[in-house]
Amino acid sequence: MRFERSITGLAVAALLSSTALAQTAPQTPGPAAAGVPNPAGPATPAAAPAPQFQLADGVLATVNDSVITGFDLRQRMLLLIAQTQVQPTPENLPAIRQQALNLIIDERLQNQELDRYPDIKATDAEVEEELTAMASEVGATAEAYAQSLAQFGIRPSTLREQLRTQIGWQRLVGGRFQSRARVSQGAVQAALRQATEAALKKQYLIGEIYIESARVGGQQAALNGATQLVQQMVQGAPFQAVAQQFSAAPSATRGGDAGWVVEGTVQPALQQAMDQLSPGELSRPIPVEGGVYILYMRDKRDGSTSSLAQIKQMMVELPATATEAQVAAATQRLEALRPQLTCDNILARATSEQGLLGTDLGEADPANLLPQFQQVARSGAVGSISTPIRTQLGVHLLAVCGRRAGGAEAPNAQQVENRLFGQNLATLGRRYMRDLRQDAAIEFKS
Repeated sequence: MRFERSITGLAVAALLSSTALAQTAPQTPGPAAAGVPNPAGPATPAAAPAPQFQLADGVLATVNDSVITGFDLRQRMLLLIAQTQVQPTPENLPAIRQQALNLIIDERLQNQELDRYPDIKATDAEVEEELTAMASEVGATAEAYAQSLAQFGIRPSTLREQLRTQIGWQRLVGGRFQSRARVSQGAVQAALRQATEAALKKQYLIGEIYIESARVGGQQAALNGATQLVQQMVQGAPFQAVAQQFSAAPSATRGGDAGWVVEGTVQPALQQAMDQLSPGELSRPIPVEGGVYILYMRDKRDGSTSSLAQIKQMMVELPATATEAQVAAATQRLEALRPQLTCDNILARATSEQGLLGTDLGEADPANLLPQFQQVARSGAVGSISTPIRTQLGVHLLAVCGRRAGGAEAPNAQQVENRLFGQNLATLGRRYMRDLRQDAAIEFKS
Protein backbone atom coordinates (compact mmCIF):
# COMPACT_ATOMS: atom_id res chain seq x y z
CA MET A 1 0.00 0.00 0.00
CA ARG A 2 2.97 2.32 0.08
CA PHE A 3 2.27 4.18 -3.16
CA GLU A 4 -1.42 4.67 -2.35
CA ARG A 5 -0.47 5.88 1.10
CA SER A 6 1.89 8.55 -0.18
CA ILE A 7 -0.64 9.86 -2.70
CA THR A 8 -3.35 10.21 -0.08
CA GLY A 9 -0.92 11.75 2.35
CA LEU A 10 0.21 14.35 -0.16
CA ALA A 11 -3.35 15.30 -0.97
CA VAL A 12 -4.49 15.60 2.64
CA ALA A 13 -1.30 17.54 3.37
CA ALA A 14 -3.01 20.50 1.73
CA LEU A 15 -5.28 20.63 4.77
CA LEU A 16 -2.26 20.73 7.09
CA SER A 17 -0.27 23.35 5.16
CA SER A 18 -0.69 27.10 4.94
CA THR A 19 0.92 27.48 1.51
CA ALA A 20 -0.67 26.95 -1.87
CA LEU A 21 1.54 26.03 -4.82
CA ALA A 22 1.14 28.08 -7.98
CA GLN A 23 0.16 26.50 -11.26
CA THR A 24 1.72 27.57 -14.55
CA ALA A 25 -0.11 26.85 -17.77
CA PRO A 26 1.81 26.77 -21.05
CA GLN A 27 1.67 30.02 -22.99
CA THR A 28 0.81 28.31 -26.26
CA PRO A 29 -0.64 24.88 -25.53
CA GLY A 30 -1.03 22.51 -28.45
CA PRO A 31 -4.46 21.53 -29.74
CA ALA A 32 -4.57 18.44 -27.51
CA ALA A 33 -3.27 20.18 -24.39
CA ALA A 34 -5.41 21.62 -21.63
CA GLY A 35 -2.55 22.91 -19.50
CA VAL A 36 -0.02 21.79 -16.93
CA PRO A 37 -1.25 19.72 -13.97
CA ASN A 38 0.22 19.29 -10.55
CA PRO A 39 1.52 15.71 -10.94
CA ALA A 40 1.74 14.72 -7.29
CA GLY A 41 1.57 17.29 -4.56
CA PRO A 42 -1.24 19.41 -3.14
CA ALA A 43 -1.91 22.72 -4.79
CA THR A 44 -5.09 24.15 -3.32
CA PRO A 45 -5.70 26.75 -0.62
CA ALA A 46 -5.09 25.33 2.80
CA ALA A 47 -7.46 24.68 5.65
CA ALA A 48 -10.55 25.18 3.52
CA PRO A 49 -13.87 24.69 5.31
CA ALA A 50 -15.87 21.57 4.64
CA PRO A 51 -17.69 21.85 1.31
CA GLN A 52 -21.40 22.52 1.60
CA PHE A 53 -23.82 20.34 -0.33
CA GLN A 54 -27.14 18.68 0.40
CA LEU A 55 -27.86 14.96 0.40
CA ALA A 56 -31.07 13.17 1.15
CA ASP A 57 -31.31 11.71 4.64
CA GLY A 58 -32.06 8.08 5.30
CA VAL A 59 -31.25 5.03 3.24
CA LEU A 60 -29.86 5.64 -0.25
CA ALA A 61 -28.97 2.08 -1.24
CA THR A 62 -28.56 -1.44 0.05
CA VAL A 63 -25.80 -3.88 -0.83
CA ASN A 64 -26.87 -7.41 0.08
CA ASP A 65 -28.96 -5.87 2.90
CA SER A 66 -26.05 -3.66 4.05
CA VAL A 67 -27.43 -0.14 4.26
CA ILE A 68 -25.80 2.97 2.75
CA THR A 69 -27.17 6.18 4.23
CA GLY A 70 -26.95 9.81 3.22
CA PHE A 71 -24.48 10.32 6.07
CA ASP A 72 -22.24 7.50 4.75
CA LEU A 73 -22.22 9.03 1.28
CA ARG A 74 -21.48 12.55 2.52
CA GLN A 75 -18.55 11.28 4.59
CA ARG A 76 -17.11 9.43 1.61
CA MET A 77 -17.58 12.44 -0.68
CA LEU A 78 -15.73 14.65 1.79
CA LEU A 79 -12.90 12.12 2.06
CA LEU A 80 -12.74 11.85 -1.74
CA ILE A 81 -12.52 15.64 -2.04
CA ALA A 82 -9.80 15.79 0.63
CA GLN A 83 -7.78 12.99 -0.98
CA THR A 84 -7.95 14.40 -4.52
CA GLN A 85 -8.16 18.16 -3.79
CA VAL A 86 -10.86 18.37 -6.46
CA GLN A 87 -12.91 21.39 -5.47
CA PRO A 88 -16.66 20.68 -5.60
CA THR A 89 -18.69 22.72 -8.07
CA PRO A 90 -22.29 22.36 -9.24
CA GLU A 91 -20.90 20.80 -12.43
CA ASN A 92 -18.70 18.13 -10.85
CA LEU A 93 -20.69 17.26 -7.72
CA PRO A 94 -22.73 14.57 -9.55
CA ALA A 95 -19.49 12.86 -10.65
CA ILE A 96 -18.03 13.08 -7.14
CA ARG A 97 -21.26 11.67 -5.71
CA GLN A 98 -21.31 8.79 -8.21
CA GLN A 99 -17.67 7.91 -7.62
CA ALA A 100 -18.08 8.03 -3.84
CA LEU A 101 -21.13 5.78 -4.08
CA ASN A 102 -19.25 3.31 -6.29
CA LEU A 103 -16.40 3.20 -3.77
CA ILE A 104 -18.78 2.55 -0.87
CA ILE A 105 -20.51 -0.25 -2.77
CA ASP A 106 -17.17 -1.88 -3.62
CA GLU A 107 -16.00 -1.64 -0.01
CA ARG A 108 -19.25 -3.12 1.32
CA LEU A 109 -18.82 -6.07 -1.03
CA GLN A 110 -15.17 -6.41 -0.07
CA ASN A 111 -16.00 -6.37 3.63
CA GLN A 112 -18.73 -8.96 3.15
CA GLU A 113 -16.22 -11.18 1.39
CA LEU A 114 -13.63 -10.55 4.10
CA ASP A 115 -16.18 -11.73 6.68
CA ARG A 116 -15.67 -15.19 5.24
CA TYR A 117 -11.96 -15.03 6.11
CA PRO A 118 -11.74 -13.49 9.59
CA ASP A 119 -8.10 -14.50 10.02
CA ILE A 120 -6.89 -12.04 7.37
CA LYS A 121 -8.82 -8.99 8.51
CA ALA A 122 -6.70 -6.00 9.47
CA THR A 123 -6.37 -5.42 13.20
CA ASP A 124 -6.78 -2.07 14.96
CA ALA A 125 -3.00 -2.00 15.47
CA GLU A 126 -2.35 -2.48 11.74
CA VAL A 127 -4.78 0.31 10.86
CA GLU A 128 -3.16 2.68 13.36
CA GLU A 129 0.29 1.77 12.05
CA GLU A 130 -0.83 2.62 8.51
CA LEU A 131 -2.42 5.88 9.64
CA THR A 132 0.71 6.87 11.57
CA ALA A 133 2.87 6.13 8.52
CA MET A 134 0.60 8.24 6.30
CA ALA A 135 0.80 11.14 8.73
CA SER A 136 4.60 10.90 9.05
CA GLU A 137 5.03 11.12 5.28
CA VAL A 138 3.52 14.62 5.36
CA GLY A 139 5.37 15.62 8.53
CA ALA A 140 2.42 15.29 10.90
CA THR A 141 1.47 13.19 13.86
CA ALA A 142 -1.46 10.81 13.65
CA GLU A 143 -3.38 13.11 16.02
CA ALA A 144 -2.78 16.20 13.86
CA TYR A 145 -3.71 14.20 10.79
CA ALA A 146 -7.00 13.14 12.36
CA GLN A 147 -7.71 16.72 13.46
CA SER A 148 -7.23 17.98 9.90
CA LEU A 149 -9.85 15.51 8.72
CA ALA A 150 -12.24 16.56 11.48
CA GLN A 151 -11.85 20.23 10.47
CA PHE A 152 -12.86 19.20 6.98
CA GLY A 153 -15.98 17.52 8.32
CA ILE A 154 -14.64 13.97 8.09
CA ARG A 155 -14.87 11.60 11.01
CA PRO A 156 -11.47 9.91 11.53
CA SER A 157 -13.32 6.59 11.67
CA THR A 158 -14.21 7.02 7.99
CA LEU A 159 -10.56 6.91 6.93
CA ARG A 160 -9.75 4.16 9.42
CA GLU A 161 -12.44 1.91 8.01
CA GLN A 162 -11.27 2.62 4.46
CA LEU A 163 -7.73 1.63 5.45
CA ARG A 164 -8.98 -1.49 7.22
CA THR A 165 -10.78 -2.62 4.08
CA GLN A 166 -7.82 -1.84 1.79
CA ILE A 167 -5.37 -3.78 3.94
CA GLY A 168 -7.65 -6.80 4.20
CA TRP A 169 -8.61 -6.79 0.52
CA GLN A 170 -5.02 -6.60 -0.72
CA ARG A 171 -4.15 -9.45 1.63
CA LEU A 172 -7.10 -11.53 0.39
CA VAL A 173 -6.36 -10.97 -3.31
CA GLY A 174 -2.65 -11.65 -2.82
CA GLY A 175 -3.24 -14.84 -0.88
CA ARG A 176 -5.96 -16.16 -3.14
CA PHE A 177 -4.39 -15.47 -6.51
CA GLN A 178 -0.64 -15.46 -5.91
CA SER A 179 -0.09 -18.86 -7.52
CA ARG A 180 -2.28 -18.00 -10.52
CA ALA A 181 -0.49 -14.68 -11.02
CA ARG A 182 2.93 -16.29 -11.33
CA VAL A 183 4.69 -15.64 -14.62
CA SER A 184 6.23 -18.34 -16.82
CA GLN A 185 9.74 -17.94 -18.15
CA GLY A 186 8.27 -18.08 -21.63
CA ALA A 187 6.14 -15.03 -20.87
CA VAL A 188 9.17 -13.22 -19.44
CA GLN A 189 11.26 -13.95 -22.53
CA ALA A 190 8.40 -12.89 -24.82
CA ALA A 191 8.09 -9.61 -22.90
CA LEU A 192 11.82 -9.02 -23.16
CA ARG A 193 11.63 -9.54 -26.92
CA GLN A 194 8.75 -7.08 -27.11
CA ALA A 195 10.76 -4.59 -25.08
CA THR A 196 13.64 -4.95 -27.51
CA GLU A 197 11.36 -4.34 -30.48
CA ALA A 198 9.71 -1.43 -28.67
CA ALA A 199 13.08 0.18 -28.02
CA LEU A 200 13.33 0.94 -31.74
CA LYS A 201 10.09 3.00 -31.73
CA LYS A 202 9.01 6.27 -30.16
CA GLN A 203 7.97 5.93 -26.53
CA TYR A 204 5.85 8.07 -24.23
CA LEU A 205 5.94 8.12 -20.43
CA ILE A 206 2.25 8.48 -19.64
CA GLY A 207 -0.04 9.20 -16.74
CA GLU A 208 -3.62 8.17 -17.51
CA ILE A 209 -7.10 8.59 -16.12
CA TYR A 210 -9.90 6.56 -17.67
CA ILE A 211 -13.53 7.42 -16.92
CA GLU A 212 -15.62 4.36 -17.80
CA SER A 213 -18.99 5.41 -19.17
CA ALA A 214 -20.82 2.36 -17.78
CA ARG A 215 -19.89 3.33 -14.22
CA VAL A 216 -20.87 6.99 -14.42
CA GLY A 217 -24.15 6.96 -16.33
CA GLY A 218 -23.18 7.08 -19.99
CA GLN A 219 -20.66 8.55 -22.40
CA GLN A 220 -21.85 12.14 -22.04
CA ALA A 221 -21.60 11.90 -18.26
CA ALA A 222 -18.08 10.50 -18.61
CA LEU A 223 -17.11 13.37 -20.92
CA ASN A 224 -18.61 15.97 -18.57
CA GLY A 225 -16.86 14.43 -15.58
CA ALA A 226 -13.51 14.26 -17.40
CA THR A 227 -13.84 17.91 -18.43
CA GLN A 228 -14.37 18.93 -14.82
CA LEU A 229 -11.41 16.85 -13.64
CA VAL A 230 -9.12 18.43 -16.23
CA GLN A 231 -10.13 21.90 -15.07
CA GLN A 232 -9.50 20.94 -11.45
CA MET A 233 -6.07 19.47 -12.19
CA VAL A 234 -4.96 22.52 -14.15
CA GLN A 235 -6.07 24.61 -11.18
CA GLY A 236 -4.11 22.48 -8.74
CA ALA A 237 -5.64 19.08 -7.90
CA PRO A 238 -2.82 16.47 -7.83
CA PHE A 239 -2.92 14.21 -10.89
CA GLN A 240 -1.89 11.07 -9.01
CA ALA A 241 -4.53 11.47 -6.33
CA VAL A 242 -7.27 12.18 -8.88
CA ALA A 243 -6.24 9.12 -10.89
CA GLN A 244 -6.24 6.89 -7.83
CA GLN A 245 -9.75 7.89 -6.84
CA PHE A 246 -11.52 8.43 -10.19
CA SER A 247 -9.76 6.31 -12.83
CA ALA A 248 -11.12 2.92 -13.90
CA ALA A 249 -7.81 1.95 -15.56
CA PRO A 250 -5.62 -0.74 -13.96
CA SER A 251 -2.98 1.95 -13.41
CA ALA A 252 -5.25 3.70 -10.88
CA THR A 253 -3.58 1.83 -8.01
CA ARG A 254 -0.28 3.39 -9.13
CA GLY A 255 -1.69 6.90 -9.31
CA GLY A 256 -2.32 6.62 -13.05
CA ASP A 257 1.26 5.62 -13.88
CA ALA A 258 0.97 3.77 -17.21
CA GLY A 259 4.76 3.63 -17.68
CA TRP A 260 6.40 3.85 -21.10
CA VAL A 261 3.87 3.40 -23.91
CA VAL A 262 5.16 2.38 -27.33
CA GLU A 263 4.14 4.17 -30.52
CA GLY A 264 1.36 2.35 -32.35
CA THR A 265 0.14 0.24 -29.42
CA VAL A 266 -2.80 2.46 -28.40
CA GLN A 267 -6.04 3.62 -30.01
CA PRO A 268 -5.61 6.22 -32.80
CA ALA A 269 -7.22 9.01 -30.77
CA LEU A 270 -4.75 8.43 -27.93
CA GLN A 271 -1.80 8.18 -30.32
CA GLN A 272 -2.75 11.49 -31.91
CA ALA A 273 -2.90 13.17 -28.50
CA MET A 274 0.45 11.69 -27.44
CA ASP A 275 2.10 13.00 -30.59
CA GLN A 276 0.76 16.51 -29.93
CA LEU A 277 1.42 16.76 -26.19
CA SER A 278 4.72 18.09 -24.88
CA PRO A 279 6.29 16.78 -21.66
CA GLY A 280 4.49 18.28 -18.68
CA GLU A 281 1.20 18.88 -20.50
CA LEU A 282 -2.21 17.51 -19.59
CA SER A 283 -4.56 16.56 -22.40
CA ARG A 284 -8.12 17.60 -22.93
CA PRO A 285 -10.65 14.76 -22.52
CA ILE A 286 -10.23 12.12 -25.25
CA PRO A 287 -13.43 10.17 -26.01
CA VAL A 288 -12.97 6.52 -26.94
CA GLU A 289 -15.37 3.62 -27.17
CA GLY A 290 -16.63 2.88 -23.68
CA GLY A 291 -15.30 5.96 -21.91
CA VAL A 292 -13.03 8.98 -21.86
CA TYR A 293 -9.27 9.26 -21.28
CA ILE A 294 -7.17 12.05 -19.80
CA LEU A 295 -3.44 11.79 -20.52
CA TYR A 296 -0.54 13.45 -18.71
CA MET A 297 2.64 13.48 -20.80
CA ARG A 298 5.48 12.96 -18.35
CA ASP A 299 8.24 12.43 -20.93
CA LYS A 300 9.01 11.35 -24.49
CA ARG A 301 11.93 9.64 -26.17
CA ASP A 302 12.81 8.61 -29.69
CA GLY A 303 13.48 5.03 -30.63
CA SER A 304 16.97 3.76 -29.95
CA THR A 305 19.01 1.53 -32.21
CA SER A 306 20.89 0.21 -29.20
CA SER A 307 20.37 -3.52 -28.77
CA LEU A 308 22.48 -6.42 -27.60
CA ALA A 309 22.65 -9.73 -29.47
CA GLN A 310 23.79 -13.06 -28.05
CA ILE A 311 25.88 -14.74 -30.77
CA LYS A 312 27.54 -18.13 -31.16
CA GLN A 313 29.57 -19.14 -34.20
CA MET A 314 30.95 -22.15 -36.05
CA MET A 315 33.76 -21.54 -38.49
CA VAL A 316 36.30 -23.04 -40.86
CA GLU A 317 39.57 -21.14 -40.56
CA LEU A 318 40.92 -19.86 -43.88
CA PRO A 319 43.53 -17.19 -44.51
CA ALA A 320 42.74 -14.13 -46.58
CA THR A 321 44.89 -15.68 -49.34
CA ALA A 322 42.76 -18.86 -49.59
CA THR A 323 41.77 -19.91 -53.10
CA GLU A 324 38.24 -19.72 -54.42
CA ALA A 325 38.11 -23.52 -54.36
CA GLN A 326 39.02 -23.61 -50.65
CA VAL A 327 36.38 -21.00 -49.83
CA ALA A 328 33.77 -22.89 -51.86
CA ALA A 329 34.59 -26.16 -50.09
CA ALA A 330 34.31 -24.57 -46.65
CA THR A 331 31.07 -22.87 -47.63
CA GLN A 332 29.61 -26.14 -48.92
CA ARG A 333 30.58 -27.99 -45.72
CA LEU A 334 28.94 -25.37 -43.46
CA GLU A 335 25.86 -25.15 -45.67
CA ALA A 336 25.39 -28.92 -45.32
CA LEU A 337 25.62 -28.68 -41.52
CA ARG A 338 23.39 -25.62 -41.16
CA PRO A 339 19.96 -27.40 -41.14
CA GLN A 340 21.13 -29.57 -38.24
CA LEU A 341 22.33 -26.72 -36.03
CA THR A 342 20.65 -24.90 -33.17
CA CYS A 343 21.82 -22.52 -30.48
CA ASP A 344 21.96 -25.48 -28.12
CA ASN A 345 24.19 -27.74 -30.23
CA ILE A 346 26.28 -25.51 -32.47
CA LEU A 347 29.31 -25.39 -30.15
CA ALA A 348 29.23 -29.12 -29.43
CA ARG A 349 29.07 -29.95 -33.13
CA ALA A 350 31.97 -27.60 -33.84
CA THR A 351 34.23 -29.24 -31.25
CA SER A 352 33.29 -32.78 -32.28
CA GLU A 353 34.32 -32.48 -35.93
CA GLN A 354 37.82 -32.00 -37.25
CA GLY A 355 38.57 -28.73 -38.99
CA LEU A 356 35.81 -26.75 -37.28
CA LEU A 357 35.99 -24.18 -34.51
CA GLY A 358 33.18 -23.03 -32.23
CA THR A 359 33.06 -19.83 -30.22
CA ASP A 360 30.52 -18.24 -27.91
CA LEU A 361 30.76 -14.52 -28.67
CA GLY A 362 28.47 -13.73 -25.74
CA GLU A 363 26.25 -10.68 -25.65
CA ALA A 364 27.49 -7.81 -27.79
CA ASP A 365 26.44 -4.58 -29.41
CA PRO A 366 26.29 -5.34 -33.16
CA ALA A 367 28.33 -2.20 -33.81
CA ASN A 368 31.26 -3.82 -32.02
CA LEU A 369 31.25 -6.95 -34.19
CA LEU A 370 32.99 -7.52 -37.52
CA PRO A 371 31.24 -5.56 -40.30
CA GLN A 372 30.21 -8.82 -42.00
CA PHE A 373 28.43 -9.93 -38.79
CA GLN A 374 26.54 -6.74 -38.02
CA GLN A 375 23.47 -7.21 -40.23
CA VAL A 376 22.85 -10.72 -38.91
CA ALA A 377 23.28 -9.56 -35.31
CA ARG A 378 20.83 -6.68 -35.82
CA SER A 379 18.07 -8.37 -37.79
CA GLY A 380 18.48 -12.15 -37.65
CA ALA A 381 15.58 -13.92 -35.93
CA VAL A 382 16.36 -15.28 -32.48
CA GLY A 383 17.19 -18.98 -32.89
CA SER A 384 18.21 -18.63 -36.54
CA ILE A 385 21.47 -19.82 -38.14
CA SER A 386 22.94 -17.54 -40.79
CA THR A 387 24.16 -18.51 -44.23
CA PRO A 388 27.95 -18.85 -44.48
CA ILE A 389 29.78 -15.55 -44.09
CA ARG A 390 33.29 -14.96 -45.45
CA THR A 391 35.79 -12.85 -43.49
CA GLN A 392 39.57 -12.57 -43.52
CA LEU A 393 39.62 -15.18 -40.76
CA GLY A 394 37.59 -17.84 -42.52
CA VAL A 395 34.02 -18.87 -43.29
CA HIS A 396 31.45 -18.59 -40.47
CA LEU A 397 27.95 -19.59 -39.43
CA LEU A 398 26.35 -17.29 -36.84
CA ALA A 399 23.65 -18.41 -34.45
CA VAL A 400 21.50 -15.59 -33.05
CA CYS A 401 20.66 -16.95 -29.61
CA GLY A 402 19.09 -13.93 -27.96
CA ARG A 403 18.50 -10.23 -28.28
CA ARG A 404 17.50 -7.52 -25.83
CA ALA A 405 17.36 -3.77 -25.65
CA GLY A 406 20.58 -2.09 -24.66
CA GLY A 407 21.18 0.95 -22.49
CA ALA A 408 20.63 1.74 -18.85
CA GLU A 409 16.84 1.90 -19.27
CA ALA A 410 16.48 -1.62 -20.68
CA PRO A 411 14.57 -3.88 -18.28
CA ASN A 412 16.12 -7.07 -16.99
CA ALA A 413 14.31 -10.38 -16.60
CA GLN A 414 13.53 -9.90 -12.91
CA GLN A 415 12.03 -6.45 -13.48
CA VAL A 416 9.87 -7.81 -16.29
CA GLU A 417 8.74 -10.75 -14.16
CA ASN A 418 7.79 -8.47 -11.26
CA ARG A 419 5.85 -6.16 -13.55
CA LEU A 420 3.94 -9.01 -15.19
CA PHE A 421 3.17 -10.56 -11.82
CA GLY A 422 1.74 -7.27 -10.57
CA GLN A 423 -0.37 -6.89 -13.71
CA ASN A 424 -1.69 -10.44 -13.41
CA LEU A 425 -2.57 -9.96 -9.75
CA ALA A 426 -4.36 -6.68 -10.47
CA THR A 427 -6.34 -8.28 -13.30
CA LEU A 428 -7.43 -11.18 -11.10
CA GLY A 429 -8.43 -8.74 -8.35
CA ARG A 430 -10.59 -6.75 -10.77
CA ARG A 431 -12.29 -9.91 -11.99
CA TYR A 432 -12.93 -10.93 -8.40
CA MET A 433 -14.55 -7.56 -7.74
CA ARG A 434 -16.58 -7.76 -10.96
CA ASP A 435 -17.93 -11.19 -9.98
CA LEU A 436 -18.90 -9.94 -6.54
CA ARG A 437 -20.83 -7.06 -8.10
CA GLN A 438 -22.60 -9.33 -10.57
CA ASP A 439 -23.71 -11.72 -7.82
CA ALA A 440 -24.75 -8.98 -5.38
CA ALA A 441 -28.22 -7.64 -4.73
CA ILE A 442 -27.70 -3.86 -5.05
CA GLU A 443 -30.80 -1.71 -4.70
CA PHE A 444 -30.95 2.07 -5.00
CA LYS A 445 -33.68 3.97 -3.18
CA SER A 446 -35.48 6.70 -5.05
